[in-house]
Amino acid sequence: MALSVFDLFTVGIGPSSSHTVGPMRAAVMFVDALHDADLLTRTERVRAELFGSLGATGHGHGSTTAVVLGLAGERPELVDPRAVADDVATVRETELLTLRGEHEIRFVEEHDLVLHRTKSLPLHPNGMTFTAYGADGTPILERSYYSIGGGFVVGEDADDESGVVSDDTPVRYPFRTGDELLAVCARTGLSIAEVMMANELSWRSEEEVRRGLLDIWAVMSECIDAGMSSEGTLPGGLRVPRRAAALRRKLDADAAAQADDPLRGMDWLTLYALAVNEENASGGRIVTAPTNGAAGIIPAVLRYHVDFVPGADDDDVVTFLLTAGAIGVIYKENASISGAEVGCQGEVGSACSMAAGAIAAVRGGTPLQCENAAEIGMEHNLGLTCDPVGGLVQIPCIERNAIAAVKAVTAARTALRGDGHHLVSLDTVVKTMRDTGRDMKDKYKETSRGGLAVNVIEC
Repeated sequence: MALSVFDLFTVGIGPSSSHTVGPMRAAVMFVDALHDADLLTRTERVRAELFGSLGATGHGHGSTTAVVLGLAGERPELVDPRAVADDVATVRETELLTLRGEHEIRFVEEHDLVLHRTKSLPLHPNGMTFTAYGADGTPILERSYYSIGGGFVVGEDADDESGVVSDDTPVRYPFRTGDELLAVCARTGLSIAEVMMANELSWRSEEEVRRGLLDIWAVMSECIDAGMSSEGTLPGGLRVPRRAAALRRKLDADAAAQADDPLRGMDWLTLYALAVNEENASGGRIVTAPTNGAAGIIPAVLRYHVDFVPGADDDDVVTFLLTAGAIGVIYKENASISGAEVGCQGEVGSACSMAAGAIAAVRGGTPLQCENAAEIGMEHNLGLTCDPVGGLVQIPCIERNAIAAVKAVTAARTALRGDGHHLVSLDTVVKTMRDTGRDMKDKYKETSRGGLAVNVIEC
């Protein structure tokens, strides 16, 4: 299978890539299928059913809103986050929905959008079934989809239990594992980023890759800035206060007094991650990196490099994102980035690993040192559960991103002090993460039925 860096970094909205972005994309895929089969205008009713983790935490993750928007033809990368609430409220008030923006039907959410809290579809915990009915009430099209993490959506044609559909595009330097990637680097003398760039040329020109990555970085950076300037309380019953803006004011006010503080940069790194994940929790525009639940780590570490390393430039941004993308490919190929499948080790752990390898690269690390940094980043997130309080991507998700961003920098600095040789390989921790996820009880995998989710009182 060939994966592009642009498969791993996509623009969408919060609060969850698998529970918000994925269901929206699945709903769009369904109405597009209706259109392509000449069934759209024959449709009188649509029923959407969400299973497994989607059914258990769909309300808190915005899954119901995402499905309504997707059926209306809205796409995650294009939808205006500011208009979402009003658009969905109109559908709910009028009980009318315009499929794909073209064909109006009656849509009563309490009957036509069902969340199955204890039922699952066979391929993946995040399963959805959409059924369209004709005028006589008989089904005219039924499709099932799976949101497999990071906004990736597959249908019933997925190749195997991993839920991945192959892209057979030939790339110059194919790799699936860390060892294979390192072997390519050793044989060619290329860096990890250069290997990834060579592969990206199978889909786009080098200029298009650079421009696309800089556009992704622009959205990431804008998200940080938006989070650092927004006040108030996050949506949902927990009433979590937004802290990033106040923290920024405090850091700005203390800048002169703390100019000689050697850990000053860590405070800003923490702030950047908090800002992104508060934006995510509020349903703002976000980049899956590689998921929304872990969206703050990679942008925070890259912004830290840009802001605190003299001479950092666009070349560093491109190198950083290409290196992170290469590491992300290994996780996507061999394990999972879905919290519903392997717990938060697959989300925050993967993002921490990707960021660690990437900042090691822009700090001059060899491929061996970058692989070591990525290994350290995941090794110390193994076993991390996904236990969102109230089904919201807020507690512990927001602070967890901030801590993982610091871990990523520490992992890179540790690796850069060595020669790249180490006892535990990246491939070993990827396999261990996958195996640990399989052993983990479902209540610790984005169902809000274990961990902090049952030990923190919602009020």
